[in-house]
Amino acid sequence: MQWTKVLGLGLGAAALLGLGIILGHFAIPKKANSPAPQDLDLEILETVMGQLDANRIRENLRELSREPHLASSPRDEDLVQLLLQRWKDPESGLDSAGASTYEVLLSFPSQEQPNVVDIVGPTGGIIHSCHRTEENVTGEQGGPDVVQPYAAYAPSGTPQGLLVYANRGAEEDFKELQTQGIKLEGTIALTRYGGVGRGAKAVNAAKHGVAGVLVYTDPADINDGLSSPDETFPNSWYLPPSGVERGSYYEYFGDPLTPYLPAVPSSFRVDLANVSGFPPIPTQPIVCALGCPAHNLNGTLAPATWQGALGCHYRLGPGFRPDGDFPADSQVNVSVYNRLELRNSSNVLGIIRGAVEPDRYVLYGNHRDSWVHGAVDPSSGTAVLLELSRVLGTLLKKGTWRPRRSIVFASWGAEEFGLIGSTEFTEEFFNKLQERTVAYINVDISVFANATLRVQGTPPVQTVVFSATKEIRSPGPGDLSIYDNWIRYFNRSSPVYGLVPSLGSLGAGSDYAPFIHFLGISSMDIAYTYDRSKTSARIYPTYHTAFDTFDYVDKFLDPGFSSHQAVARTAGSVILRLSDSFFLPLKVSDYSETLRSFLQAAQQDLGALLEQHSISLGPLVNAVEKFEAEAAALGQRISTLQKGSPDPLQVRMLNDQLMLLERTFLNPRAFPEERYYSHVLWAPRTGSVVTFPGLSNACSRARDTASGSEAWAEVQRQLSIVVTALEGAAATLRPVADL
Repeated sequence: MQWTKVLGLGLGAAALLGLGIILGHFAIPKKANSPAPQDLDLEILETVMGQLDANRIRENLRELSREPHLASSPRDEDLVQLLLQRWKDPESGLDSAGASTYEVLLSFPSQEQPNVVDIVGPTGGIIHSCHRTEENVTGEQGGPDVVQPYAAYAPSGTPQGLLVYANRGAEEDFKELQTQGIKLEGTIALTRYGGVGRGAKAVNAAKHGVAGVLVYTDPADINDGLSSPDETFPNSWYLPPSGVERGSYYEYFGDPLTPYLPAVPSSFRVDLANVSGFPPIPTQPIVCALGCPAHNLNGTLAPATWQGALGCHYRLGPGFRPDGDFPADSQVNVSVYNRLELRNSSNVLGIIRGAVEPDRYVLYGNHRDSWVHGAVDPSSGTAVLLELSRVLGTLLKKGTWRPRRSIVFASWGAEEFGLIGSTEFTEEFFNKLQERTVAYINVDISVFANATLRVQGTPPVQTVVFSATKEIRSPGPGDLSIYDNWIRYFNRSSPVYGLVPSLGSLGAGSDYAPFIHFLGISSMDIAYTYDRSKTSARIYPTYHTAFDTFDYVDKFLDPGFSSHQAVARTAGSVILRLSDSFFLPLKVSDYSETLRSFLQAAQQDLGALLEQHSISLGPLVNAVEKFEAEAAALGQRISTLQKGSPDPLQVRMLNDQLMLLERTFLNPRAFPEERYYSHVLWAPRTGSVVTFPGLSNACSRARDTASGSEAWAEVQRQLSIVVTALEGAAATLRPVADL
């Protein structure tokens, strides 16, 4: 059942009821003792905080991660039914629940012909085969449903050539190899994870004539240099030597065949030959801590910053050294047999209908699919999702609570292949979601580790997150709040608030991406994470491997599940504050600080350059000042209204201004080369100056060109785009009667 039908049936009657309430509001004379409008109930909030159970979250995780659940697999669909069963439970279910299915293009390795990486001798015979699967350390890595490591969407092929080491596979890394006099044409490039996106490694390699790419996880990047079996899982949280990271190498997000359209039967599909965003050359992840060919590379010693922790001196190649394990003229053969398949993938939606404003939605989402067992990614998030919906559903069924606004819980499908489920949802319901969504809360991996909270989000959500975390006790010894513990690990100095926890910005790493970049909805991502001063790991070590299991979480990441409970309480408090508060707790004036920092960076780092080309930042200065003034004035109007007994319709209009502000920063023509990125403040930034991304990128490209060039015209265009967006945002914040 399509979620819009599920929600529509529930909201139809509520809309009529709401209309009657509004008409009655004007028809019935006001009394001096009129009841206060529904607002956040602190007793309900306290009840929810007390009922979120760490043991129930633990048991949820045990069930969710019991078997591998790759997108569209039978087990993935079993979990669809589990969610529907929970959300339709007569004692703890929601108002309605349903699943919607999209037919999407996914990529899988061939079961008949596994992908292989071989060292081939001078006569063409195979003299060494790299490990194809992870060692069955706990009995969970060897099951029939454990997909072999592969690079999703990498093309099939069997390139063969001399091996070169290309560090992270960034464009500058390949240029460095050319500077060293290494001919890259026809070689196989060995690259490390990190630095640039997975797919970018193959794109960069192909530009320089490389025939195939191998990708490995270096112990220096994820294990603090440790790689001995005695030092790794199941004896610690570190990745075993045979661990291999799977992942999608697709450049964009959403179904590859239906960009900007939902993957439903009526939609146009791009011809497969015209699909863009796939790696251009065969690519395969490999094990490097066991018998890696990197140990035998010949050639110049790699730069110090390229050295890792494989227990050898990293050399650039090409080819192998004469005194190594392989003949010097041996080559590497990469045989990839991936295939593309149209598969059905499901989103599951559970809905709690709002009592007063049912047409305003607070969305809370988490993806369901995993590469293997996925205990951390994403089942730690789904375990929290199920517990939070259980507690709220129980209150709902008892009749003790119903939110002011509607709450929509979402379990997204096929996220690992490129945020597919959430993107198809935003494409199908673009207008409805833009018109009605208050905010989107994402909890993908709920617990990376158990040290501290980590929140990424747009500036207006900062205050509601701070308010929530100040009232919740942090796990562990002592009596700190989550807020006070958070500020110990991630903090910044604010000219407005002093020392506060730092809120990270949103990129494209999870399902919040289409909501913020495509729809312009205020968004956040909530998780518990590790102490970065104690580890150099770029992410938790077993990420996307067959070692991401329930026991890994239970023994090492979060024994006792108190951090999972802390995330559930934080997310639960944020949901209630957004769905129940009479005045929306979104503080748009917090955007002023971001805009001011972007402006100062532009003035300091780009001002002189722009002046040389007769480009003035004056209009940008005026636009930022205008926004600051209007945001402050709106904050003052809110404070004044909160002290009195405002008309609910007046508050509704004001709340709409808060809700719609983020949409004013969208310009779908700003970045034609970036699919889905429309938000002029948070688009990908390739320029080095931390300012408005379009301006930073354009200046970076124009820097070495002459005045009057197309590149400098693009700088002027990007500056105009930002100024127009800021002026539109300021206009949105003015009193609605002021045109």
